[in-house]
Amino acid sequence: MGQFLTPAPVAELMAGMFDKLDSEITLLDAGAGIGSLSAAFVARVCQHQKYTSNLRVVAYEIDPFLIGYLHQTLELCERVCQNVGICFNYEIRETDFIADAVSLLQPSLLKEPNKAEFTHAILNPPYLKINARSQVRKLLRTIGLETSNLYTGFMAATAQLLKSGGEFVAITPRSFCNGTYFRNFRKMFLEMMALQQIYLFESRQEAFSEDDVLQETAIAHATKQKQKPDSILINTIFGIDDDFIMSNSVPYAALVHPNDPEQFIHILPDTFSQQIVQQMGLFPCNLKDLGLTVSTGRVVDFRAKEYLRANPENNTVPLIYPVNLSDGYVEHPKITKKPQALVDVEETANLLVPNEHYVLCKRFSSKEEKRRVVAVVYDASKFDCAYVGFENHLNYFHKDGHGLDITLARGLAAYLNSTLVDSFFRLFNGHTQVNATDLRNLKYPTLEQLLSLGLRIGEQFPSQQEIDELIEAELLSMTNQPGNNPVAIKSRIDEALQILLELGFPRAQLNERSALTLLALLDLKPNDPWRLAVSPLMGITPMMDFMAQHYGKTYKPNTRETVRRQTVHQFLDAALIVANPDDPSRPINSPKTVYQVEESALKLLRTYRTDEWKKNLRTYLASVDPRKKRYAQETDKLPNVLVKNDFFQRLCFACRVSDSI
Repeated sequence: MGQFLTPAPVAELMAGMFDKLDSEITLLDAGAGIGSLSAAFVARVCQHQKYTSNLRVVAYEIDPFLIGYLHQTLELCERVCQNVGICFNYEIRETDFIADAVSLLQPSLLKEPNKAEFTHAILNPPYLKINARSQVRKLLRTIGLETSNLYTGFMAATAQLLKSGGEFVAITPRSFCNGTYFRNFRKMFLEMMALQQIYLFESRQEAFSEDDVLQETAIAHATKQKQKPDSILINTIFGIDDDFIMSNSVPYAALVHPNDPEQFIHILPDTFSQQIVQQMGLFPCNLKDLGLTVSTGRVVDFRAKEYLRANPENNTVPLIYPVNLSDGYVEHPKITKKPQALVDVEETANLLVPNEHYVLCKRFSSKEEKRRVVAVVYDASKFDCAYVGFENHLNYFHKDGHGLDITLARGLAAYLNSTLVDSFFRLFNGHTQVNATDLRNLKYPTLEQLLSLGLRIGEQFPSQQEIDELIEAELLSMTNQPGNNPVAIKSRIDEALQILLELGFPRAQLNERSALTLLALLDLKPNDPWRLAVSPLMGITPMMDFMAQHYGKTYKPNTRETVRRQTVHQFLDAALIVANPDDPSRPINSPKTVYQVEESALKLLRTYRTDEWKKNLRTYLASVDPRKKRYAQETDKLPNVLVKNDFFQRLCFACRVSDSI
């Protein structure tokens, strides 16, 4: 069904997002599973039992294997509520939620008043694409929703079943925030509901670490009301057992632009993201303004199987796959399992385009790739043919079916490959796909700017750093934007991560928190060269102030201990830093404790991005006391800590039995 059970820490977080715990509560849990979310909500209510006297839970679940566990969970909830004087009852509906919701929402003379209304809803809906002719799609149309995925159907039906003022918390993919497929859902949902708070998981694997989740995940808290709040809080979580939370308050009008016909939801987790949006907003053009179009490659290989050839032959044309994209241009033919040619016959004529200059862009990127947007120039002068075929996993930019000027193609490819565009794309696309629609929705520089940029690109495509410097010089140098350069911020954080990787730190420390901590300890700002790194004495709070001031990353004050426990202690173990060099007798747990980058480590880091780096790195690693290097040798497994709250641990039977499922 495409449903993932909710880990206990996530369930606890979701339950804690509700603002109102009234005396009479009716909770809807659609797609309840083993009852983790209901249990977490009941735990929250019982901890504040003075507010609530009656609590009713309506749980939907159709998997017969889970029903027994769900009964046990809710029976335990009932006993706990009785112990604190709350009247509790529950109903498990072993029926399809969408079908039942539609029947409840349809006008009927027999319907009891308020039967379909809930004060609260908590859900982890199933993720499943639904066919346009399916029964569930037809049912959703009866309540005014056209959508291609079941999870937004659950969200829309749940919102309609809420009372006015009712609260809604759901964990879902964040893909509903943008794209044409979810436009109808966004308009319906945002008309009914006012978003109050969003939690974003930095890694797509963090919320459901044991499942193969390819979508980025978000938790949305909304209230059923027309009036929108002035601002909304966006929090970023770096791990389900990690208290290190980045928080950013943004105006509601920046989240959902009032005059935007698409009703895109712009999740901006920090000031760095806001600066990215501001810089992209400087570009005035869309593809239509440039006279360009982007289309998906016409060759679907399994449908043209009989015409595919492993290598070029007589009467064939080049067939370009994503694997042929290399360093800004096309490498063809290439030794690969993919066929490199297509027979040029009447049956394949509609799959081909004229052999002219194009810009090609990958439609899919792997989770490990550094860039989401990967573009190259198809230089027709390198191919002796009349036509060429582009495989379906590529997008190609063209002009009314024909190619582009080579200078324009080079400028456009450089722009698409910039860190600025990649960062912007990642902000609003919660998946690894780069669809033609996404590229149409981008803003572009003027034709003159792209041509000027293209004149700077030669036969050898520039490096990432060179591309970003060209974008800064050609497109952004005259803008006078306040604040730090967001591209420089991202590049510097990436450099710090690379350093930690080369120093041998395990995966658990290869995160933004550790990178920013290192940069703070070096007093290294985004545009400072590494040779200017210094080693001031610095406590945890000044480190976090440095992150906010120079890198636009503002973290909740109560996350200081996480920096100490999950980054600074590991830096100490690896002999990268020392504690209290000004007063070795000072206790490590003193509020006056300060840290400093170790002298030999500082000398090494000052040579990063120089020819001496690799040699100095080998010398440094060989000189570090093996006793101090033990952390780098350890497994990078995260501690298996499910919950911090003893009461919640007792109550969430569902979380304990999940290991047996």
